[in-house]
Amino acid sequence: MAVTAAALSVALAAPAVAAPGQTDHEVTRKAIEAAVGDGVPGVTATARDGRGVWSATAGVGNIATGKARSADDRYRVGSITKTFVATVLLQLEAEGRLSLDDTVEKWLPGVVRGNGHDGGRVTLRQLLNHTSGIFNYTADEDFGRTYFLKDGFFEHRYDTKKPRELVELAMTHKPDFEPGTSWNYSNTNYVLAGMVIEKATGRPYGDAIRERIIEPLHLTATSVPGTRVTVPQPSSRAYSKLAETATGPTYDVTKINPSIAYSAGEMISNSTDLNRFYSALLRGRLLPREQLAEMTTTVPVGEAAGYGLGLMSTELSCGVTVWGHGGGIHGSISEAVTTRDGRHNLALNFNGDWSGNTAAVVEAEYCGTGEAIEPTRIRSTLFMRP
Repeated sequence: MAVTAAALSVALAAPAVAAPGQTDHEVTRKAIEAAVGDGVPGVTATARDGRGVWSATAGVGNIATGKARSADDRYRVGSITKTFVATVLLQLEAEGRLSLDDTVEKWLPGVVRGNGHDGGRVTLRQLLNHTSGIFNYTADEDFGRTYFLKDGFFEHRYDTKKPRELVELAMTHKPDFEPGTSWNYSNTNYVLAGMVIEKATGRPYGDAIRERIIEPLHLTATSVPGTRVTVPQPSSRAYSKLAETATGPTYDVTKINPSIAYSAGEMISNSTDLNRFYSALLRGRLLPREQLAEMTTTVPVGEAAGYGLGLMSTELSCGVTVWGHGGGIHGSISEAVTTRDGRHNLALNFNGDWSGNTAAVVEAEYCGTGEAIEPTRIRSTLFMRP
């Protein structure tokens, strides 16, 4: 489930149309405002290009008080975490500490086993590009009822889950397909990737992200929270319907133990930091040329989209291709993209998970129109919003 089952029917944002004489990013602003008109409580977005940095907000960050969103808001980024994880694994490969052609069994003996799963036949590369066939643990129906619907959420929102438990849940299901024969998004892949980082470094995967990415890039708003249930200030509240539909009451879901996402989607950041990260990544500041080439080698996931190693490419309606990732977790939908040269960046967040379309904002920024084609989405998957 994308965050709640209601996200299965996300509506397109109303189109924003450019008019003569509009200032730079004005079409993007209209797309942001249209998302609020479509039901999103509030939006924050920041773009950076050759002309400088531009930020805009719309709607509210707190429904009860009417407080506006801030350009500096920190928010849960969901599956954007995956790009950080993939970057660390590629760094370890560049250092000769592992190979992406290693099997999962080599690093995590006996962990991927049962119901047709065999870690000896799955490579680390297949984890990162979602061609492993390993079942996605967040697609388990009981897990969904427990953590994404109202009754289960309020009883279990502070549960701590160990990564091994999440993988064991996936192992109770059959694989989606034979390794390497198809593509299907699975959060289990990145839980395993985080476990491999820990095995290779002897330390928590979050330490590796902090030391290798967050600190060198001075990402002061970015964190790997572990079991911390709050979002650091400045931040807005996060809202969800916690239901199968997009109607009904709205609930504040800001506080949650993100260990249910682990290395598949637990991180917190803000738009400025995400722009800096993706720009540095695509400009070769974090990976050698060989590893960046591996990361940007994609498998097709739709007519205009491809998935590399924790990085997705999308060709927009105007022919521009952007690279990045999306993320969804309770009360938070985010998108962060950049051009291949890393020079034109956009990061945004909706603080509601049941409505709006981030693709319309991306189209507005890069193509000058909010008329977004329906994007490639894996809407049945928590932490993911590509």
